[in-house]
Amino acid sequence: MAEVDATPDENEPAWRRRAVSRSLDAARSRAERRVQSILDAAFELIDEKGTTEFTLQEVLDRSQQSLRGFYQHFDSKDELLLALFDESVGEAIEDLNAVAAAESEPLARLRAVTMRLHEWCDPSDGPRKRGQHNRRPIMEFAVQLAIHHPDRVRAAMTPLSRAMYQHVEDANTAGAIRVDDPREAAALLQQIVMYSWLGNRLAATSPARLSADATWNFCLRGLGV
Repeated sequence: MAEVDATPDENEPAWRRRAVSRSLDAARSRAERRVQSILDAAFELIDEKGTTEFTLQEVLDRSQQSLRGFYQHFDSKDELLLALFDESVGEAIEDLNAVAAAESEPLARLRAVTMRLHEWCDPSDGPRKRGQHNRRPIMEFAVQLAIHHPDRVRAAMTPLSRAMYQHVEDANTAGAIRVDDPREAAALLQQIVMYSWLGNRLAATSPARLSADATWNFCLRGLGV
């Protein structure tokens, strides 16, 4: 089969190039709207059900998209959940950066980020309205998806891990905490905070659940303060 030359023809009239470009831009815009409608529908269903146990048909009915249209953009429900996870982590990072920026001292920034990360990860916390949908507990996504898609989950979490490391490094450099290995300390802090939700989910009563304050105070002693 002969290859198709995708190189623009220099002799092609400018109006034709503009027309083709507009056509491609319009198609891209329609695709983006379809994808966003699917994401919004899935987030709404999760908000209503309190779980990711929705069906594709429910998403299609809510988004008014066809099954064929869905598979043009997503390979499976897992692929959709990965997209929702990416969106949630992106929102979390943006929010964590905002609370950090509001603090002037390194230790205060680290505390603010730790406390807010706990809120994002712990499903026992009440939902807080943000944008078009409620904040979702990102660790529920992570645990479900990490079994079959560890690389994708790891990649999505990398910016958050880098930010946590930077806050620990800054606090350590300022002498606000004392740790030998800031990278290891940041990883331990992040894991303690992010996985505390599982213990809270298993706790029989509210007093047995670990609050963000309790988690931070425990970690603070581990950071040498």
